[in-house]
Amino acid sequence: MKKILIVVDMQKDFVDGALGTAEAVNIVDNVVNKIDSFEGDIIVTYDTHAENYMETQEGKNLPVPHCIKDTDGWQLDKKVQAALDKNQYKAIEKPTFGSTELVEYIKENYDENDITIELIGLCTDICVVSNALLIKANFLETTVSVDASCCAGVTPDSHRAALITMKMCQINITGE
Repeated sequence: MKKILIVVDMQKDFVDGALGTAEAVNIVDNVVNKIDSFEGDIIVTYDTHAENYMETQEGKNLPVPHCIKDTDGWQLDKKVQAALDKNQYKAIEKPTFGSTELVEYIKENYDENDITIELIGLCTDICVVSNALLIKANFLETTVSVDASCCAGVTPDSHRAALITMKMCQINITGE
């Protein structure tokens, strides 16, 4: 059984930048430890926006410029990047919460009957839940899990709500 770890949007703007939170800062060491101990393939997503972010639908609903491609805030957290530098990984840029490119990459490169998928990262209640649900919907018989100790939401309450939602959709939640 091939194991896949998906590290969702562990970028500076979500950790300690424009949209950072104390909870996000507090999971960085857990994320690094997970990456360091993981035996399998790693995929990393990057929330990626252009300079015109404020003109987009997302920008109008969340008027905080963040993860503008090639800016400091778009880069991965330095500790997370250092852990990833010890491994091979596939990077996927995504312009919105859930990534259809991520789903297509998994479909093209893995046998869905011979994989397990674990997600970690930010934000539990936006991008982690969106990608977990997309993956579960596309790989019905694949075990999908989320390590709650390696995730943080916009708020602690929305983090917990997202975990409950994922549980209800048969995504295994660990690390609570």
